Amino acid sequence: MHCPFCQHEDTRVIDSRLSEDGSTVRRRRECPACGERFNTFENAEVRLPVVVKSDGRREPFDEGKLRTSFERALQKRPVGPEAIDTAVRAVLHALRQGGEREIPARTVGELVMHELKQLDQVAYVRFASVYRRFEDVQAFREEIERLERDLPALEGLQLPLLERESTSGPARTVKSGKGSKR
Repeated sequence: MHCPFCQHEDTRVIDSRLSEDGSTVRRRRECPACGERFNTFENAEVRLPVVVKSDGRREPFDEGKLRTSFERALQKRPVGPEAIDTAVRAVLHALRQGGEREIPARTVGELVMHELKQLDQVAYVRFASVYRRFEDVQAFREEIERLERDLPALEGLQLPLLERESTSGPARTVKSGKGSKR
């Protein structure tokens, strides 16, 4: 690597360190000609696939759109930003692992739904309702039934979809718009 100070053609590495997530290597270098020290950063350049929309348009993958999808679905839900970051990284990892140059937008949506199902059931149903374009209440019902079938596998990963009644205490009263139910 050329020295940025004197343009000498060769510099030597005196220290290398990995970043916290292991995706970047920081190298401390020294120029033997002028003695100046500087840092370089090295990371693998792995391109994400181009997204093929349902109408045939192709557009570059946009991590910002992915993050926004998660944030909208999880709005006002008890899921922290760290969990969102982890879910975004999981989707990006899956896309990179696939090694495809192009990927249907539907596949990206399925990856998002998989992560949301593990994070928060309400957010999952929110996203699925928009993503799958539910037309009526029956479509919602079918999706919730499908989610309930998957519940044993998701047990302990998140907060429950519905609060469970206490077995030792009195029945809870839940208020709705037309009075209360027991």
